[in-house]
Amino acid sequence: MQSSFTKSTSEQRSYETAPWWRGAVIYQIYPRSLLDTNNDGIGDLPGIIKKLDYISSLGVDAIWISPFFKSPMKDFGYDIADYRVIDPIFGSLADFDELIAQAHARNIKIIIDQVLSHTSDQHAWFQESRESTNNEKADWYVWADAKPDGTPPNNWLSIFGGSAWEWEPRRCQFYLHNFLKSQPDLNYHCPAVQTHILEEVEFWLKRGVDGLRLDAINFCFHDRELRSNPVKPVEERKGRGFREDNPYAFQRHVYDNTRPENILFLEALRALMDRYPGSVTLGEISSDDSLTAMAEYTSGNSRLHMAYSFELLVDTLSASHVRETIEALESKLFEGWPCWAFGNHDVARVMSRWGGEEQAPAMAKMLNQLLFSLRGSVCSYQGEELGLPEADIEQHQLQDPYGIAFWPKFKGRDGCRTPMPWNAKDVNAGFSKAKTWLPVAKTHLPLAVDIQETDENSVLNAYRKFLAWRKDQPALLWGDIKFIDSPSDTLMFVRRFHEQAILATFNLSSTAISFPLTENLRLTPFKTMNDSVGEIPGKNLSLPAYASAFFSIE
Repeated sequence: MQSSFTKSTSEQRSYETAPWWRGAVIYQIYPRSLLDTNNDGIGDLPGIIKKLDYISSLGVDAIWISPFFKSPMKDFGYDIADYRVIDPIFGSLADFDELIAQAHARNIKIIIDQVLSHTSDQHAWFQESRESTNNEKADWYVWADAKPDGTPPNNWLSIFGGSAWEWEPRRCQFYLHNFLKSQPDLNYHCPAVQTHILEEVEFWLKRGVDGLRLDAINFCFHDRELRSNPVKPVEERKGRGFREDNPYAFQRHVYDNTRPENILFLEALRALMDRYPGSVTLGEISSDDSLTAMAEYTSGNSRLHMAYSFELLVDTLSASHVRETIEALESKLFEGWPCWAFGNHDVARVMSRWGGEEQAPAMAKMLNQLLFSLRGSVCSYQGEELGLPEADIEQHQLQDPYGIAFWPKFKGRDGCRTPMPWNAKDVNAGFSKAKTWLPVAKTHLPLAVDIQETDENSVLNAYRKFLAWRKDQPALLWGDIKFIDSPSDTLMFVRRFHEQAILATFNLSSTAISFPLTENLRLTPFKTMNDSVGEIPGKNLSLPAYASAFFSIE
């Protein structure tokens, strides 16, 4: 495949006054697992405050905090019972206000999760809606009559298994839930729902948050006619971790999500955000064609600021997949801005998922540098700066309802959500003095922060070093991207912004490689970043196993 710049230099926008989020590195915090300060075994907001100096030392620009709102915790916060109340296990509004103040004092932005497509069944809205067909909130959720034979109105499925419809005897109707049955879907065809959701969002904007990570944002609308989804061919039944044991992968999800009406709501949301200068939206997109949806949802200046999908959260590392994914998005994405991630709270940790545990720390360093070199902004999940592998959780220790339902083929998401290892020799690695909500992984102890702090060559210090260097490279922050053909298991691309051009090279394999450079480029290595790798004897580029190298193009 011959490559070319996806956008010419003349088409580049000027980013000298770029908004803070363009090219930003966003550190994702799973609050239950960062630090417990009141010894109940669960992390909390004061724990985040206590670790702000550590987070600042990483060189990240913002933190995204997974949900901390009032919740019965059936899906660990992604089932919200009150959008404006902080669950007591995490702290109070006063704690949150202090968190914003302390983060801003360190020039760290705050992005909070907003779960707008559904609520908990414990939310007061649903409690009222379920009582009758004629109450004030009767149409705030998606209700439908049974078919004449008593079965659900269509074939829609829940991501967590089984039908997406649950019978409610009070109304003698089914309600829709794309996730757990305790997470009923809001009815966005009801204008009052949209109005109230925007008010819930504005509550947090008024408190000073800098952005919103929008969970499952393409799930807000459903097909009014409740048409059944078509069947998906067997060879296409993959994506976002859906295997043959989950029937959700058996359908094309045409009618239950990513509906065209969603665009109008996103525009209303953006109009609200624009009243709070500097605020940003980051949408999570999970659809049959996530890249097209990402481009559509970020098109122009009236929809989402950024979006990310699960395209690079796949089970197997492949240089060709990385390149094809990015080039495919670049071909669709013009005004929009992407955000990339290799890991988060929904997938196995990248070091285990991509088979790199035995190759650490070299592979961990290389993957972090690859992620930070892609065009766009970046989400980096807590623990990736340490190169943590997936924790091994036994069946009786499982907390995740997704894992409980699909054990043993799918062990759920608990393995990437275990407590952070701060101090190797402390009780529970310094996370808590009480019994922890998930066990501290023994395999994480040798990778604890206190051990890596004192090792100049650790993954942690390589992470810090690279981000400090990246801040001074406009091409990596805002530049275009052009892939150059290279051997399999390697990636090579040019990032260019105005007068600066950088060649970034990566060896994704476990063996050293040397190959000729086909492009006629005058290269000068960035010595401080290459660590004596990436030598170019003659016209050959030599890279050790799991190594990266960066060169200035003259």
